[in-house]
Amino acid sequence: MNRSGVPVPRIVYNPKRYICKRASEALTLDGRLDKPFWDAADWTDDFVDIEGDLRPMPPKRTRVKMLWDDDCFYFGAELIEDQIWATLQERDSVIFQDNDFEIFIDPDGDTHHYYEFEINALNTVWDLLLVKPYRDGGPAVNGWDIAGLRTAVHINGALNDPSADNRMWSVEVAMPWSALRECAAEGRPPAAGEFWRVNFSRVEWQAEVLGGHYRKVIDPRTGKPYPEDNWVWSPMGLINMHYPELWGYVAFADGGGPHSFELPADETIKWELRRLYYAARNFYAEHGKSPSDIRQLAGDDTWTIAPTLETTSGLFQITASASSGEAIYCIREDGKLWKESIGQ
Repeated sequence: MNRSGVPVPRIVYNPKRYICKRASEALTLDGRLDKPFWDAADWTDDFVDIEGDLRPMPPKRTRVKMLWDDDCFYFGAELIEDQIWATLQERDSVIFQDNDFEIFIDPDGDTHHYYEFEINALNTVWDLLLVKPYRDGGPAVNGWDIAGLRTAVHINGALNDPSADNRMWSVEVAMPWSALRECAAEGRPPAAGEFWRVNFSRVEWQAEVLGGHYRKVIDPRTGKPYPEDNWVWSPMGLINMHYPELWGYVAFADGGGPHSFELPADETIKWELRRLYYAARNFYAEHGKSPSDIRQLAGDDTWTIAPTLETTSGLFQITASASSGEAIYCIREDGKLWKESIGQ
């Protein structure tokens, strides 16, 4: 068991929601979003700081559109920017060392086996698969690639030119289901009416112009660049994207709907189990042993579930009934959450 504690997000559970409509035509990628392909797609809400209401709204707008068809999951992102720069040109570089746009996808919502994608204004990409979140031991599979990935960047201004009239840069990404279904439930693409957990991040560094070039602003106290800003679609309540349980809900729709998305009751049950997992991990970190009674974790909070706890010397499993009463949800010490039919 990982004996370290885990930071607890300071946030009320209310992830963003988005209805992803079907694309009506083929996408010719050029990075531009002002074309008929994207007309039917709604914009997400504007991005907020990764910590949510704990920090001010970002000064530069970021927003995303999504569509899908039988072949791909499509993303279009618009990033308002008066300093358009990038340096990294080799695939699978650590792209967030530049300003970037990032996509995170957990197809089955168990917080294990999920995807991360990053792209900069040079159209350089980094795609990787996470076996587990870093808090649960990882690792990240850096050699994994999204087979058939297509991307394009459009720049309204000029790249790496501080004298240009820079307005924004935009990104188009087409991810084939043939690659994404690897971590999906039943190893298949989503069906209309189902949802996947998705989030987006924008990394923004403080930059200044020196000698006609952009340079990161150096903190004189440390001799290093100031920490980057992280702006996201669905806020995390802490500076860490690798809490998939807090990502947004993207519901896939065909012509017949759904046209709105209400949070299923079971998602609240899963969140309460997740809160107990945080508490159990932190109990172990403090006491050097697993809790022996669920009351050591639940405290005086109000809970909508009646959880049960099973432990060994270094392992634990917490369960609660699904809303239907015909199944249970389980979460264990490494954070994996799954559903079992009664009697299974």
